[in-house]
Amino acid sequence: MNDIELNILLPALIAGLLVLATHIPLGMKVLERGVIFADLAVAQIAGLGVIIAALLDLADRPLLVQLIAAASALCGAALLAWIELRLAEIKEACIGLIFVLAASGGILLMSRDVHSGEHLKDLLVGQILWVNSNQLIATALLTAALLALWHWSRLKTHYLGFYALFALAVTASVQLVGVYLVFASLIVPAVATYRIGHRRTGYAFAIGISGYAAGLLLSAWQDLPSGAAVVWAMAICGAGVMVWKRL
Repeated sequence: MNDIELNILLPALIAGLLVLATHIPLGMKVLERGVIFADLAVAQIAGLGVIIAALLDLADRPLLVQLIAAASALCGAALLAWIELRLAEIKEACIGLIFVLAASGGILLMSRDVHSGEHLKDLLVGQILWVNSNQLIATALLTAALLALWHWSRLKTHYLGFYALFALAVTASVQLVGVYLVFASLIVPAVATYRIGHRRTGYAFAIGISGYAAGLLLSAWQDLPSGAAVVWAMAICGAGVMVWKRL
């Protein structure tokens, strides 16, 4: 592996580690609460905010883009919290509907953009290989703040508090790695370790880190789309751990 590939893969791996730092505990909580598709819905709503910012010609003002995306995601989080509180028996159906509406809304907004296909691909699959140091520093600071609130406050035990933390974490990660990898980072480690009682978090991080490392290496070696490669690598690592623990 040459220096150029290492200079690209190392920041991408760091981005993956930052995503996993918040998404593994969030994913376990999502699985516990039975709101599996909440992450897809919130990620898509955050992406809708990014699309709106782009249509307003704010792409050269990244802080404003982040604020619009975060505000969109927080509005979505408030709606999901209300659904879980008031419509618990049909919450998964409602969450799925919100995801479809947000995704369709994004497609409608981009319908007059000649580069819409490229923008949609970036939103779904992400551009993890092209993260820069400013993005990593900003995400690291946000990650530290979210983890502090997660471990030393009671926000995660409240409906709105949990979804607010969830929305802020997803807003940052969806712009780093895309919707597909956000979902994989939340769900694959949590699902693969749901029957593991002792050292579950350690196994979950091992699955996530191995998935990112193997997927990025495979994408560089075979010239494959990095986001899709990481999703598959993480799923294979998760399945391997499940089989190994079962045996």
